Amino acid sequence: MSVRLTFLGTGTSNGVPFIACNCPVCTSQDPRDKRLRASVLVEWDGINIVVDAGPDFRQQMLRANVQHLDAILLTHNHKDHTGGLDDTRGFNLAEKKPVNIYCEKYVEETLRREFAYAFAEPRYPGSPEWHLHTIDGKNPFLVHSNEGEATLRWESGVGYHYEKPQGPESLKPVEVVPIQGWHLKDRTISVLGFRFGPIAYLTDMNYIEDSEIEKLKGVEVVTVNCVKVAPHRSHFSLAEALAFFEKVGARRSYITHLSHLLPCHEEFAKMLPPGVFPAYDGLTIDI
Repeated sequence: MSVRLTFLGTGTSNGVPFIACNCPVCTSQDPRDKRLRASVLVEWDGINIVVDAGPDFRQQMLRANVQHLDAILLTHNHKDHTGGLDDTRGFNLAEKKPVNIYCEKYVEETLRREFAYAFAEPRYPGSPEWHLHTIDGKNPFLVHSNEGEATLRWESGVGYHYEKPQGPESLKPVEVVPIQGWHLKDRTISVLGFRFGPIAYLTDMNYIEDSEIEKLKGVEVVTVNCVKVAPHRSHFSLAEALAFFEKVGARRSYITHLSHLLPCHEEFAKMLPPGVFPAYDGLTIDI
């Protein structure tokens, strides 16, 4: 099993630097303090998966030189995690395949409202072509190579025609384990994290049940969110993130979804216990 995780973005919903802010973090010259909205690329046994496609999706794909995409997994429906989905049109054209999107039912309902043009009939030529898969926080699911998807044939002025795929898939699907947490402690906004074999990625959580943490036992690397040291209404504080890492017991733990309310990368790294690190854009982890 070969898994590589690349942090495409490690910033909070506003990114870092924050617009019109002149604080030490926002004016830092350390490239590790320049943070796009939170997202990762997972390359797992030949299958490429992106978790979340926020407003920086296009920039992230170009910066990381992503040439192939099998699936996008969405953690929840907030715009800093879904706002870049229109830019998947580039993969439609380049790979001649619809983009597989995996999300909870309530997230799909949001997409159908906010990207209504992508679902309208008759189809608007050039709108993004997606294949939606409904998942939940309880059951593992398989992510397949996009080889099995229909081929898109473009007709100018008309749009795409779907043609049946030729031949079987050459790559085996990978099994992803969802980890359900909550953006608010009142459990009104479900957020899914994901375990990819020995690596787990979670973000935007303020509460997670111990039964879900059990799904993470044995991971070598885990990531979770923290936007500031003090308590926050919808995200882990630093103490809560560190308590979560202690419960999981991974060899290496990374903090993402960082805001300018935390110290600069170098200073923040010195505050953390052994085995815990602040993530930064472009950081790659191989297992």
